[in-house]
Amino acid sequence: MNETMARQMAEKDGFIAALDQSGGSTPKALKLYGVAEDAYVNDEEMFALIHAMRARIIKSPAFTGDKVIGAILFERTMDGEIDGVPTAEYLWNKRGIVPFLKVDKGLMDEADGVQLMKQMDDLDQLLERAVAKSVFGTKMRSVINAANAGGIEAVVAQQFKVGKQILGHGLMPIIEPEVNIKISDKADAEALLLTAIHRHLDTLEAGQQVMLKLSLPTSTNLYKPLVDDPRIMRVVALSGGYPRDEANRLLGANTGVIASFSRALTEGLSQGQPDADFDAALAATIDAIFEASKAG
Repeated sequence: MNETMARQMAEKDGFIAALDQSGGSTPKALKLYGVAEDAYVNDEEMFALIHAMRARIIKSPAFTGDKVIGAILFERTMDGEIDGVPTAEYLWNKRGIVPFLKVDKGLMDEADGVQLMKQMDDLDQLLERAVAKSVFGTKMRSVINAANAGGIEAVVAQQFKVGKQILGHGLMPIIEPEVNIKISDKADAEALLLTAIHRHLDTLEAGQQVMLKLSLPTSTNLYKPLVDDPRIMRVVALSGGYPRDEANRLLGANTGVIASFSRALTEGLSQGQPDADFDAALAATIDAIFEASKAG
């Protein structure tokens, strides 16, 4: 593990940009960016357009390690280049931003109130490629749609099992058991999740650490014990569908938690914006998310 990257992730003020929209979420991300579905005819053209969007964000003057300490990439983004430089290498060497890779293959159908991750048969090969491309860590997402103790235990057990596989490659896993912010029993689900996470942290070997990416909690500072746990390098929050201002407000109230926003990061950006307007809008967004992360 790159120790300089590890120190930045553990200690530096800032937040993680989530630039990891996958095949299923890319059309929506492009539409919000002002690219209609009739602008591409196949997946290759679609992914070329989303890569261009991500490259524009990464190359923007405000997108540096001064405030954006990490960025999560989609596999195709990791395999791509920016100005002839592999994306992860460009992020770290030219922008000072720690690169992470989304490794999950999407979600299974709901059972027991949750959606587990699909089987990842080629995970070891993907992790080897990530190491070769100077990636620091990974991210993988499950979804909790009900306060079902059995389902939540299954989610956390799967996340930690795969997390240990990732640790075995010298990478830092971001464990993401997302609680759907729209469910009526969200607070109960979060309490069950906290208990399950504590239980599985006890299965880590001495000296091992993970990161957590969690929905902003109903009860402020619910996850403060996780922030303070030495087995957790950092607790980060997803925006989860909250508008950016609301996500920032909630984030700023939770001590020690920093942002890892996707939709809230790109809100207000458009393909048709002149570069000066695009860069100004992104800079204002980064400043706001940075201050909310720092306030927390």
